[in-house]
Amino acid sequence: MRVPGDKSISHRALILGALAAGRTTVSGMLEGDDILATAGALRALGAQIERGKDGRWLVDGPGLGALREPASVLDLGNSGTGARLMMGVVANHPFTSFFAGDASLCKRPMSRVAEPLRRMGAQILSRSGNRLPLAVTGSDEPTPIEYTLPVPSAQVKSAILLAGLGTSGETTVIEPEATRDHTERMLRRFGATVRVSDEMIDGKKMRRITVVGEPELRPSAVVVPGDPSSAAFLAVAALILPGSEVRIENVGMNPLRTGLFDSLLEMGADIRFENQREKDDEPTADMIVRASVLKAIKVPASRAPSMIDEYPIFAVAAALARGTTRMEGLAELKVKESDRLSAIAKGLRACGGKVAEDGDALTVEGSGGALPGGANVDAALDHRIAMAFLIAGLASKSAVTVEGTETIATSFPGFAALMEGLGATLASPNR
Repeated sequence: MRVPGDKSISHRALILGALAAGRTTVSGMLEGDDILATAGALRALGAQIERGKDGRWLVDGPGLGALREPASVLDLGNSGTGARLMMGVVANHPFTSFFAGDASLCKRPMSRVAEPLRRMGAQILSRSGNRLPLAVTGSDEPTPIEYTLPVPSAQVKSAILLAGLGTSGETTVIEPEATRDHTERMLRRFGATVRVSDEMIDGKKMRRITVVGEPELRPSAVVVPGDPSSAAFLAVAALILPGSEVRIENVGMNPLRTGLFDSLLEMGADIRFENQREKDDEPTADMIVRASVLKAIKVPASRAPSMIDEYPIFAVAAALARGTTRMEGLAELKVKESDRLSAIAKGLRACGGKVAEDGDALTVEGSGGALPGGANVDAALDHRIAMAFLIAGLASKSAVTVEGTETIATSFPGFAALMEGLGATLASPNR
């Protein structure tokens, strides 16, 4: 089977298509709620975006610096990526944009984006804690900056680089650990000049990313690969359910996104990659996953940026493995759609797993077989927590009930139907 298009790439394809003058086509785009919210925000800013009869999305952009002041609030729904990247988009436009979102998004911190954008000249007025709703008034003379990320974050990096597009001169982001580089790859595809280098700074290896401002962005034809974060749920389900074998076609294999697969292979997972190729500057492959006996490992903090979205489902795999798995460097999980670190621990305990939290680390004692299950897990409207514990329920002796599953559609529309097509038994009024 195939999974929906990559969420990160879909956001960026729409945004850069809107900033280029002319028509960009996007094939294989994720049509989840998060992406549709970004499309709606871009329409409010003057881009024309529609879905063609052949399934391709057509983006007619007014060009760099030519967006217009929105007549209404930009509602980004549940999408942290959409909100943060769009803040970068409007930071160099001399008008005011109001941002809002759902209850979950309004709890998420925006200070990490607001601080560098303010340094570039944008005015940002927000609730306490720099939370949504907020207003961004862009600068008519934005200032290029060199900014070192306090913590690795592809969203913050991307917001700064997007703001740098409309800023005269060179804007640089220095990251302590390499994060997903979809923005850098796609900027080049649309004609921007981007330089990336690894350097020793204060005795530590860091990555420097520089974008040259005010380029002539050209429209492009983007083909979006399958989302590895979505493929993760099907892969783990196949690994932990005896007798299973699944082939997942056209999965994105960006080396800064494959930490989960690296970890599963270390645990002894039977995963093969075939038909490896590079399309539209992004590597892809077909995955063949077979049920396996998994053994515990230690996942270092350095791997966190490459699997940050996959820890919920990885923790489920660890709970069924043999031995005790330890995951370190998980502080970022506390500020996702929910406090995912706490949600993972609480959910696994409810299902009969043995879990210990230690600062930003999580230790899971594997059962070596099926979990007891029989739990009621509140996903707190977090799509990845919801899907992870539905998969846990498939590998439990008693059914697991998951509440708050309606947000699954933000990243994986059709999840329940696809799982049932593979033989799972799911019953949900919200699919």
